[in-house]
Amino acid sequence: MSLLDRLADAHIQNAIDAGEMDDLPGQGRPLPPDDARHVPAELRAGYRLLKNAGFVPPEIATHRELREVEVLLNQAVPASEHAERLTRRARWIETRLASSRAGRALLADRHYGDAIRRQLAGRRDNDD
Repeated sequence: MSLLDRLADAHIQNAIDAGEMDDLPGQGRPLPPDDARHVPAELRAGYRLLKNAGFVPPEIATHRELREVEVLLNQAVPASEHAERLTRRARWIETRLASSRAGRALLADRHYGDAIRRQLAGRRDNDD
């Protein structure tokens, strides 16, 4: 344990002993589920920082774009010029994703990749 960790623990313990932690909002209730629970531990702080700043990784933005094109394609009249353009665009986006080393690495982790895919599909991960 580092010196900083020990100092933080000492300050927390002093606050508990002084009663400063009594009557905190949510006391005695479980913590809400962690949105970053599927992100590898060594990357969580960075991902939270980026998320709080409103940053979306390019690979995730590209996946969202692909889902939007797929929705439009499902609504398009089959065999129309519009459907043809959307199909070409979807193929181009898929090619971009397949060639993205970062995208493959990010989504390669089974738990994290599955959680991202569920989020992109509009479903929440309620089983954890």
